[in-house]
Amino acid sequence: MQIISPQDLKPLLDQGAVTLLDVRLPDEIEAASLPGAVLIPLHELPARHTELPKDKPLVAMCHHGVRSQTAARFLERNGYPEVLSLDGGIDAWSCSVDATIPRY
Repeated sequence: MQIISPQDLKPLLDQGAVTLLDVRLPDEIEAASLPGAVLIPLHELPARHTELPKDKPLVAMCHHGVRSQTAARFLERNGYPEVLSLDGGIDAWSCSVDATIPRY
């Protein structure tokens, strides 16, 4: 599993080069989210991971980057060829890329 910084992720998202997977809970997603993310809470990932594409890199995201690392390791073990975890999660994204995303 690789870690990606918010600054390195931004151009990849702008180009549509990656799929962003948000593994937070629904109330967290209501508080702050990034457009276009696939929303699968971590506890649902074992049952729903087949909804994710395998043809382009996946970037897992959570609040601070811990759950996303768990998700990334799970996806790698289940045959996803390129999986990254967003370093610092949506909180780091808000601090370093887009301050309009609320922090919670």
